[in-house]
Order: sequence, then structure tokens, then C-alpha cells
Amino acid sequence: MYFIVLIIFVAATIAAGVFRFNIWILIGGELLFIILLLLYSRWRLRKGQREMLSYVESVLFSRDAASADTLMNMPLPMVIFNVRDGKIIWTNEQFLSITGDRQHFFEIGINEMVPGFSTKWLTDGHETCPETVQLRGSSYRVYGNLVRAGEEGSRNYLGVMYWIDVTDLETIKNTYLASRPVMGIIMLDNYDELFRNATDTVKSSLLANIDNRIDVWTSGVGGYLSKYDRDRYIFVFEEQYLQKFINDKFSILDSVREVTAPSGVPATISIGIGKDAKTFEECFQYATLSIEMALSRGGDQAVIKNSLNFEFYGGRSMAVERRTKVKSRVMANAMGELIMDASQIIVMGHTYADLDCVGAAAGLACIARKRGTPISCVYNEKTCVADVMVKKLQKLPEYEGFFISAEEALLRADSKTVLIVVDTNRPEQVESRDLLESCNRVALVDHHRRAADYVTTSTLNFHEPFASSTCELVSELLQYLVEPSDILKLEAEALMAGIVLDTKNFSMSTGSRTFDAAAFLRRSGSDTLEVKRLFQNDLASTIAKYRIIQSAKIYKECVAISVLNSHEDRTIAAQAADDLLTINGITVSFVVFLGEDSVNISARSLDDANVQVILEELGGGGNKNMAGAQIKNGNIETVLRDLIASIDKHLTKSEQNGG
Repeated sequence: MYFIVLIIFVAATIAAGVFRFNIWILIGGELLFIILLLLYSRWRLRKGQREMLSYVESVLFSRDAASADTLMNMPLPMVIFNVRDGKIIWTNEQFLSITGDRQHFFEIGINEMVPGFSTKWLTDGHETCPETVQLRGSSYRVYGNLVRAGEEGSRNYLGVMYWIDVTDLETIKNTYLASRPVMGIIMLDNYDELFRNATDTVKSSLLANIDNRIDVWTSGVGGYLSKYDRDRYIFVFEEQYLQKFINDKFSILDSVREVTAPSGVPATISIGIGKDAKTFEECFQYATLSIEMALSRGGDQAVIKNSLNFEFYGGRSMAVERRTKVKSRVMANAMGELIMDASQIIVMGHTYADLDCVGAAAGLACIARKRGTPISCVYNEKTCVADVMVKKLQKLPEYEGFFISAEEALLRADSKTVLIVVDTNRPEQVESRDLLESCNRVALVDHHRRAADYVTTSTLNFHEPFASSTCELVSELLQYLVEPSDILKLEAEALMAGIVLDTKNFSMSTGSRTFDAAAFLRRSGSDTLEVKRLFQNDLASTIAKYRIIQSAKIYKECVAISVLNSHEDRTIAAQAADDLLTINGITVSFVVFLGEDSVNISARSLDDANVQVILEELGGGGNKNMAGAQIKNGNIETVLRDLIASIDKHLTKSEQNGG
């Protein structure tokens, strides 16, 4: 109608110019017409509002006059809107006062009057908004229900919502959450290495320097810091300050690392923090679990444990070897007794079992044979990447029936069966999760840094993140449980192959104990030439490896990323990741490729870069220099974007510069 009136006015103006009408008479007539039109529009608007309110009241209040009067005079803010388009059709005065809009509520939607507010929870059948709504500096809890508008069977619904001011309650809640106690344990995790052969004066000076740095870091938060052991501190503070430490990326880790002993050993600390606990005792237990987790992952990092999971920060430095022969001897005795008391032993590694898995299983088979206990190993022919070694072992009479399927192992297991998990500590990575959950006696032998979702049901846990490989750990057990003559030549070669695989020919993650284990295996009959033949590739695999290397792109000058939108052999992809590190200036490498039902990543690193923490963001794991990930139901583009984001987050400038 307004558009038609506008056209008439234009036409009248043109006609006045053509026929030379008195323009002032025309203007006066148009003004009068506009005034009448405004009065008519106002009357129509009020009539429409009265009709709408009458309709709403008839729908909501027709059956019960008492309830109608109650709702009309309700002190709570109340609004009624059309579910189909979200348009507001009625509100009470209280709702208008909290929104501050008293003029246009008939013309706009509820999400326009309350920006960012969604009514999906109401249409999904819920009666309470899952989130507290913030509006003009106040907090509201919103309740609602749906009312059918029209005859029975009509699909036209009205939404009715009631807003309750909970600002004071939210303030008290936030104050309570912010003031909850958080308990931290700070541990000087290389105390013995730092003060070995140091004089008392040097010890006092170094400890004073470390104490001062920790005091400075913990000051300003009103917390309580106390040293309760030679290398441990307890730190209690309020939760509101925890985010400050997180945003600061626990700078105390870098600060303490600047303290160096005269021998050249830098000091490192680990921090375990417990939060979200119901009692102080439980909070201390969380902190204790956190510090154990930090140490099992190599130290020099902070771990936060809440009621649900772990969070990790730091962990960039090289793990310092702190194993002793005393612990190996204790573990060997415990393993020997566990094997003797068992009705049978079942060994299980991770999916896509490699030489480290198979070699460790062969070493445990030697121990079980010496103790006279039946032993078998879970084997998946389709996914095992150490088929060459498996086929060699199967030819030996001692290994007849040794490799069995997960289903057969599940049928064989009884109450006295001992399941030994090797080369992984994550339940979701084992060959059979059902087998793990069905066995009540579980032992663990692993060298990877502990993940947040590690196997918690183990009765014996030989977990050493400072070891080069699981085969190295099993070789140490063998030294205390069998004689070198008891080890078959092929078993010694299988163990040696596992060490060679994980150390890249003794060039990475090696310590003095690694060479001790290798020397023991050499005395036991291992042929290094035969071990080398296990790593030979055919021509097709070699071509595939160099095709992967050829597709690599350089990122941040020190990172090589090869992305292939095709299915690749896991072993070849891992070898390509290794070879990418031979390129001058490259300290970190990633190979991204397709698996059967996932996107896989193989990662390698040199120097200070830690690929484990990078891939943990994507659900993977491993250790500092070698890690992997399998992203189920992912796509190459999304995985690559997440990988680059994790690289940007965890790769520091010093690591990009090679140190």
C-alpha cells in the first residue's frame, strides 16, 4: 500500500509540473494524506497486536482462568514466540525491562532481541536451556515448553520461555570454582645426575639457585610452597591462578634448565598438578599420579590431572637415562615368578606389529621355555609388518603353534593366564581390546612415553621411556633369567633386529644400556649380517619410498612434510620419514598417507624437536624422536591442517633453528 501511495505522489508531482497546478495546494494535500495514513497505520498496528494477544491468550489461557491470571501477572520475565520463524508475538513487562526493547518486539525474532541465543534446545524436547544466558550484564537460567496453536493435530507450535535471574548464584559459583584448591608436586627429576661428584659448596649453590627460581615462579598467587624432601616441593594454590601458569607455558621448566652443574648437566624439573578433586587427599593423589606420568614420559614437563584425564605441557628435552641394573634385576625376578605361576602366557603387541614387537615376543618365549610354561603370541597376518621374521620363527620346532589369532587366544585364556603386553601402553592400540579386558593378570613391557589412556590393570609394569626399544628391555630380563646358550640364534637376531629398528642402526635414542644389550645378544649368537638382511627392500618398495620423498615439501625451513592421497605401505612410509631427516637442515619429518580406514602419519625428529607431543594433539603417540598416528574417518586435508596447527603450537623457535 505504501508503495502505491508513493507512486501516486510521484505521478501527482509530475502532473502538477505539466499542467501548472498550484504546488502548495498539492503539498498540503499530500501532507494531509500522510497524516491520515499514519493514523490509519497506527490503528491497524494496535488492532493487530490486540488480535494477536487475544489469540495467544485464547490458546494459552482458555481452559483455566486462574492460571491465565497467574501467567499474565507472573513476576518472572516471560516471552512467547512462533517456533517456525522465531518471531516474538507476546512478552510481559518484565521481559521487556531486561532486554531494554519496548517498541519492536512484535517485529523481530527472539535471537535478534537476545543476540546469540538459540532455541534449538526447546525444539529438541528439552525444558531447560543447557547454558546460562548472559544478557546486559546479568545471567539467566531459561526454562520453556511448547504449546500447540490451533486444532488437535496442528503442527503450528508456540514457544513459551521463562527467564530466571541467577546472577548472584553465578557469581557465587564462579567465586567458588576460582578458589578451589589445586595441589602441585614439583620434583627435581635428575637430582642424582646433577650433584654426582659435586662438593657441598656446589650443591648448596645449585640448590639455592633452583629454590630461588621456583620461589619467584610461585610468588604472587597467594599459594603455599614447601620443600618436603631433598628433591620435592609441594605447592598449594587457588584454581584461578592455574590458567596463568598454563598461558605462561610453565616457564619454570625453561628457567630451571638454565641452571647447569659444573659437569655440564642442566637441571630439569617435573611438575604434577591435581585439580577438580573432592578432598585434599584425592587432590594429592591426582598430583602424585601426574608426577608419575611426567616421569614416565621422560621428565622435564608439567602434567595436570583432573577427574577425567591428563593434560601435558613441555617435554621437549631429551630424556636422561636413569635406569639401574637393580631395577632390571628386580623386574626380572618378578617376571620369572609371574611366568612360573601362570597356566600359560599370551604375548600381545600393538596393531601392525613390527620387529620390536616380534623380537620382544621371541625373547619372552625363551624365558617361558626355560620355566616350562606354555606361551603363545597374538598374530594378525594381514597387518603384521614383520612377516619375514615371523615366517623364520615359524619354521623352528620350538615355535610350532606359537603364533595364534586373537580369537583363539580369547578362547584359550583362563583365570591363571598371564597376558604380557609389549611395545605399547595404550589399550586402543593392542591387537585385541577384548583379550586385554578379559585377562585379570596383565604385565606390561614398553619403552614409549606413557599416554594419558595407558593400561592401568597391569600387575607388573616394566615401563622405561629411557630405553631405546622393548627388545632392549627384554634383553635385560634375559640376562638375569637365562644363560646365553639357552637363547636360540634366531631369537637373538629377532631381539637385535628390534633394537636396530628403533635406534636406526644405533644412531638415535641409544644409551650405554643399549650397547650392553646388543653385546649380550651378540654373545648369544646374533648375526649382524642376517639382521641387516631383514631390512632390505625389493625394487618396487625402494621406488615407492623415493616417490614419497620426492613429494615432500619444506615447512618452516626445518620440517619436511610429504602428503600422499593414496594408500601406502606403513613400513615404506616410516622408512621415507627416516630418510627425509638425511636432508640438510631438516630436523623433523612427517609422512601423511591413507590407511585402510584412516589417515596415517609417520613422524621422525632430530635434536630437541619432540614429535610425540605434536602427534598427541591428533590422537597419536610414540616417543620423542619417533611417533605415529591413525586418524579414523578423517580426510587428508583436515588432517594436514590439524598437523600444521600442532606443529605451530609445539615447535619452538629454538627447535626450528636446530637447537
